[in-house]
Amino acid sequence: MMSRRGAQRIAIRDLKSIEDLSQMKALEKEVWGMADEDALPLTLAIACKAAGNIFVGAFDNDNDKNKLVGFTFGFLGRANGQTTVHSHLLAVLDAYRHLDLGSRLKQAQRERAMAMGVREMTWTYDPLQSRNAHFNFSKLGVVSDAYKVDFYGPETSSMLHRNGTDRLWVRWMLNSRRVRDRLAGKSTSARVETLDALRLLTPLVRFDPSGKPGRADLAESLARQRVSIEIPGDILEVERTDMGLAREWRNSTRWAFREAAKAGFFVSEYCRSVRGQQGPGAYLLQRGTVSELIPEV
Repeated sequence: MMSRRGAQRIAIRDLKSIEDLSQMKALEKEVWGMADEDALPLTLAIACKAAGNIFVGAFDNDNDKNKLVGFTFGFLGRANGQTTVHSHLLAVLDAYRHLDLGSRLKQAQRERAMAMGVREMTWTYDPLQSRNAHFNFSKLGVVSDAYKVDFYGPETSSMLHRNGTDRLWVRWMLNSRRVRDRLAGKSTSARVETLDALRLLTPLVRFDPSGKPGRADLAESLARQRVSIEIPGDILEVERTDMGLAREWRNSTRWAFREAAKAGFFVSEYCRSVRGQQGPGAYLLQRGTVSELIPEV
């Protein structure tokens, strides 16, 4: 594994050439175990790049190898009556994940989107993935008001898509105070407030001592102004050891997110541990709208 000093030789820059885009496709297939049919076609990547969409890469320039070790790709879209960027892909090779390249790539993508006059970025991720939840909510400051069932279909060729492809659709308000504070590392007070709130709530889905998801009374939970949904600390380990249990977690959390959304809740925060270092993580959902939490800027 590369030392942190090795981060100094990682250059963040736009993907420019067909060779760059070819490296991107190979990296996508390696990180997600994708078959050719599910990977981004090279011809489409070339066309998207030529049309002005955002391709940013992290390159290891050791010995002038110019090796792509991470990338992010976003395309222009429309949501809530405005032009957005949808960040479709972000991947970093395993050996480089300790260098915080995901954050550096997202910030570079944000800078390019803002330079285009875009105020909001969207993307999706698996809500059972606790590491991604922490990254998205705690470090970047996203919010979510939409849950997508089997967004990519029941499964794909990826080894990570065997337990359905449910996704949270997240919104990143690029120049909001919330996002600026999170990117500056000012999230400690928010985490403390979130933990305090979570400890006062009975989770809509709870991590039982048996490791199974336990469901609370729906009407009682949704009568509150805030609700929580717990998830395992490592769903990939659950999938490796007991796919049946992993599917129980998918079904239970799908039920919870959808029922909460129908009742007027959105996801505002995530804490990756609510009962010690090895405990489950939990989402905090609150009644209302995203615009009430994050005013237009």
